[in-house]
Amino acid sequence: MKTLFIGGVKSGKSHLAEAYILERAGPVKPFYLATTEFIDNEMQARIDRHRQRRGELFTTLEAPLNLLEALKDCKQPVLLECVTMWLNNQLYHQIPETDTLRELEAVLRLPCDMVLVHNEVGFGIMPDNPVARQFVDLSGRAAQLMGQHCDKVFFCSAGLALAMK
Repeated sequence: MKTLFIGGVKSGKSHLAEAYILERAGPVKPFYLATTEFIDNEMQARIDRHRQRRGELFTTLEAPLNLLEALKDCKQPVLLECVTMWLNNQLYHQIPETDTLRELEAVLRLPCDMVLVHNEVGFGIMPDNPVARQFVDLSGRAAQLMGQHCDKVFFCSAGLALAMK
């Protein structure tokens, strides 16, 4: 089963996704695939807060670029946190969009249970620079791909999840 939690920044999607996968994993300790690369002190503080919140409830994997390689042999449930940061890393490292979307689709086809977290970035105004527009477009394409492949999709806002699928 594949499940997507999508919403804006600080919508509660990460917390909701963590609770969701822990409830369904039963006695199995799920993987927490962290995708964020250290960028600056503020980002490190965000990473630290996530680490503290999840504690020992998950087995942490870190894969800022190669999701498929990190997950190809995975048998346990996986929380992929988050697709948005992985897309950001892909753009930063100049990975072609077609390769990025192909890898995401391959990850979505893996047989393990997976919960994905993604930021909805399409509600804002059109960005004023080409890189930001490229990111918004890539993020939207990735969201559509996940929406097609996931069995369940939840839109998150104000700490609540609304079932879309």
